[in-house]
Amino acid sequence: MQLQGKTALVTGASRGIGRSIALELARQGIKRLLIVARNRQQLVELATEIEVFGVEAVPLALDLTQSVAVNIAIAQAWRDNGPIHLLVNCAGVAHQASFLRSPLPLIQEEIALNLLGTYTITRLIARRMAAQKDGTIVNVSSLMGKIAAPTMATYSATKFAILGFTQALRSELA
Repeated sequence: MQLQGKTALVTGASRGIGRSIALELARQGIKRLLIVARNRQQLVELATEIEVFGVEAVPLALDLTQSVAVNIAIAQAWRDNGPIHLLVNCAGVAHQASFLRSPLPLIQEEIALNLLGTYTITRLIARRMAAQKDGTIVNVSSLMGKIAAPTMATYSATKFAILGFTQALRSELA
C-alpha cells in the first residue's frame, strides 16, 4: 500500500505494538494518523513524536468497548479528517490468571475489548471503506491466537477469534 497522501487509524496506539506501528507509519510518510487509545495523555505525547516526521497526528481518546461513543467518534473523525484508508487494530488487554480463578469481570473486559471492540470499529470503518471502494484493514493478533497457553485462556480465545474474523473478512471484503 502506498502511504503518501493517506490517512490511517491505529487502535491501541498509546503503547506497545500499536505505538510502534504508529511511529513507523509516520516514518514511512503517511499524511495523517488518527491514534486511538483510552489514555489521552499518552496519545498527546505520541502525537508530538509523530509530528516530528511532518505527519498530522489526531489523538482520539476512546474506549473501544463503548460502541455508541465509538460510532460517534468515527463519524466525526471521517467528517473532520476525510476518508480513512488504513485501519490497524492493535488495541487489546491480557489478564494472566488461572481459568478456574479468573474473575468474570476480567474475562468480560478481555472479550469486550479484544474481540467486540475490534469488531465494532472495524465494521464502522469497513462500511465506509466499501462505499469508497478503497481501504486496507490490518488486525494484529498474537502467537496466542495459534498456540494457547495456561493462564491465558480468555486472551487466547479472543486472539483465535481475531484470526478467524480476519480470515472471514479477507474473503468477504476482498
